[in-house]
Amino acid sequence: MLNLIRVFIKVIDTGSFSKAGTVLNMAPSSVARNVDSLEHELGVTLIKRSTRKLVLTEDGYQFLEGAEKLLAEADQLKASMSQVNKEPEGVLRISVFESFGRQIVSPLLPEFLQKYPKIKIEINLDNQLIDLNRENIDLGIRIGRPADSSLRARKLLTNHIWLCASPNYLAQTPPLIRPEDLANHNCLILSQDRQRTYWYFKKDNKQIKVPVQGNLCSKGGTPLLEAAVNGGGIVLMSQWMMLDLMNVNKLRVCLPDWEPSLHQESSGEVYAVYLGDKHLRPALRVFIDFLVKKIEERLKNLNAAYKLK
Repeated sequence: MLNLIRVFIKVIDTGSFSKAGTVLNMAPSSVARNVDSLEHELGVTLIKRSTRKLVLTEDGYQFLEGAEKLLAEADQLKASMSQVNKEPEGVLRISVFESFGRQIVSPLLPEFLQKYPKIKIEINLDNQLIDLNRENIDLGIRIGRPADSSLRARKLLTNHIWLCASPNYLAQTPPLIRPEDLANHNCLILSQDRQRTYWYFKKDNKQIKVPVQGNLCSKGGTPLLEAAVNGGGIVLMSQWMMLDLMNVNKLRVCLPDWEPSLHQESSGEVYAVYLGDKHLRPALRVFIDFLVKKIEERLKNLNAAYKLK
């Protein structure tokens, strides 16, 4: 059907069967038969014929608009498929928030670059939300699905939040039995530019909003995690940041019967986001696929090790 549509559009562009035939290297009678076949398949009349000129019917006008879009998408898809068997190449510019970039993405890059030697990566670790288009960034890794409709997103992991502290800290401080006991503890706070910080807890049908305070806050998670490991206080942070440390007993989960959260409504899932082109560059496509696979494997192995303890 696509070939019939191409002939139909060429007839409209040139204004006659004979001119379309010249461009397409077809006899005018063959051009006319192609248009007849298209009309028969659609069950409508697209063109009114006369000895002087061809005139589009109302159905013809409606079909032409959709047909041009269809052909453009088909051509674009065909072009993208021609790249499937080519080795991915080119520069990938990536922006990722600091803690996830240091702990998860950066250690994976050597393996990826060895697998795809024609790809070069430029990575920026930044907790600021940047404009991918304006900053010429191919891929952003962010917490939460983007609200911008021009961006596409693929989930990298489902986030789980844990309340943790070092064994040394817990041995020297008052017992932590319920969320309200956090008032007696030094809480290491992820800065959200608010005067007051709250942590949220849920258990069965009960929900609690607990005000917390402490002597250290940071826009990135790495300083808080280091402080927690060294006995500086209690931290509320993503599971993927702490599993390694828990497996070597540098951190322990507090209040395991409660489900904690930094935000009342957000789960904090991590997404790979990119501009909404219909067909990805091969280099970007293979990098996203690689991330999804490796992150899934890493968390599966860490969780298995933690459950064995």
